Amino acid sequence: MSNPKHTLFWMTLFLGVVIIVGALIHKPLITAFMANWVFNLLIVGVLIIGIGLTYRQVFVLFPELRWIAQFRTGHSGLSVLQEPRLLKPLARQLGEEAKRDRFTLSTMSLRTVLDGIHSRMDEQREITRYFINLLVFLGLLGTFWGLLGTINAVGDVIAGLDMSQEDFGKVFGDLQAGLLTPLQGMGTAFSSSLLGLGGSLILGFLDIQAGHAQNRFYDGLEEWLTGVTNLVDRVDDEKDLS
Repeated sequence: MSNPKHTLFWMTLFLGVVIIVGALIHKPLITAFMANWVFNLLIVGVLIIGIGLTYRQVFVLFPELRWIAQFRTGHSGLSVLQEPRLLKPLARQLGEEAKRDRFTLSTMSLRTVLDGIHSRMDEQREITRYFINLLVFLGLLGTFWGLLGTINAVGDVIAGLDMSQEDFGKVFGDLQAGLLTPLQGMGTAFSSSLLGLGGSLILGFLDIQAGHAQNRFYDGLEEWLTGVTNLVDRVDDEKDLS
């Protein structure tokens, strides 16, 4: 079966590149972040949690691989290992035979086990997909929040102008000073969009890599179990013929 360490390497390398790029442009990023630091801090927090969840999807494969490796050796020791999470349908299907490291599985049981394992992996990926969509939503929410403040501020500036004054220079100065608040609202809007969309892109790439690791694990498991199940079926057929 494929080693998930390669996936962890590419995920970590990608995050390293992102951190280096962020360090090179840290000044405009800090300015954008401080435009609405409370809302943007929420976006960054969601991104960090999502990154942790994607790494967890890969890390949970290691105990499953150790369980399979111990099982395929044919020696005793499965009962000593911790019960697997993704492969729990397989362990429960084997029952007491797993403690003796013996394997018998029918074709129908194989399909049931594989479907159960596949659904467990899908449940894990649904959480990270939700976080990807959540980052986009938070970015759009920050955009509309900033634009709402901009519209209200522009309305207050226009309503406060005294056009009856003959000194249009003073009127223009008041307008210029009053537009500072709407411009701050625009900064809030676009900084949240920047962080939200950028975070969704980062988390999306990591989710793809984690999904590849899970798919390779599932494909290898399916090939192994299919081969063993076919062998068991042929032995049972030979007994019936005799």
